Amino acid sequence: MPTSTVHAAVAFLVAVGLLGEYYDRRALAIILGIVLFPELDTALGLVMDGAHRTVFHTLFTSVVAAGVVYWDTSREGSWIRGRWGAAGVRLAWVGVFVHTFAHLGLDWAHLSGINIAWPLVDQFFSLDGELYYSATEGVVQTFVDVAVDPETGRQQVDAGGGGTTATTHVSSPVQPSKEPSEGPVDRRFPIAVGGWQLYFLVVGAFTLLARRVQSTPKGTKES
Repeated sequence: MPTSTVHAAVAFLVAVGLLGEYYDRRALAIILGIVLFPELDTALGLVMDGAHRTVFHTLFTSVVAAGVVYWDTSREGSWIRGRWGAAGVRLAWVGVFVHTFAHLGLDWAHLSGINIAWPLVDQFFSLDGELYYSATEGVVQTFVDVAVDPETGRQQVDAGGGGTTATTHVSSPVQPSKEPSEGPVDRRFPIAVGGWQLYFLVVGAFTLLARRVQSTPKGTKES
C-alpha cells in the first residue's frame, strides 16, 4: 500500500503547484499534518474491527471539509479570511485537495481500497481496472463493470465493491494482522514499496529542493 512517505511526497507536489505565493515552511508543515491525519485510524483498529482505511479514510470527511470551507469563505464575515487572510483561504482549499487526492485517492487504488462512504454505507471499494483503446473493441474500461443478471434480467453495477469492517483488515505497523500473534510481532514501517513509490519520493524531494532554490534570492541564504 502507499506508505506515509509516499502520501507526503504527493502532497508536497500538490502544495508546490497550488499554494503559489503563499508557499512557505509553515504552510508545508500544515499540509504534512493534514495528509498524515487519516493514518490515525490505524490505532483505532485495536478497539474497532476494520477501523484502518475506514474511520478517517471515508470521503465523507472530504465532503464535510469542503462544505465547511466553501460556506465560510463565501460569506462576508469569513472566519478563515478574517483570521489568516487570503493565505488561509488558499491553504484551507489545498488542505482539502491534499487530504482527498494525496491520501484517500492513493489508498482507494491499492489493496482493499477504502470504506468510501462510511458511516452511511459500510463497504470497502477499490479503484482497480484498465482504460484503453482497442483497434477492434474501441474504448474499453474495466473500472466499473456493468452487466445484466441472466436469471433476473436486472442490471448490475460493480464499482470495485469489497467487504465490510467486519470482514476486511488492512495491515499496518500498529496491527500487522487481525488476530494477535503469540510470538514476536514483525512490525514494519515501510518507506517505499515498489519502484513507483520510490519514484514519487524522489520526485517529491526534488520538487521541494527546486522550489527552495527558486525562492531564494541570489546572493542570500535561506534561513
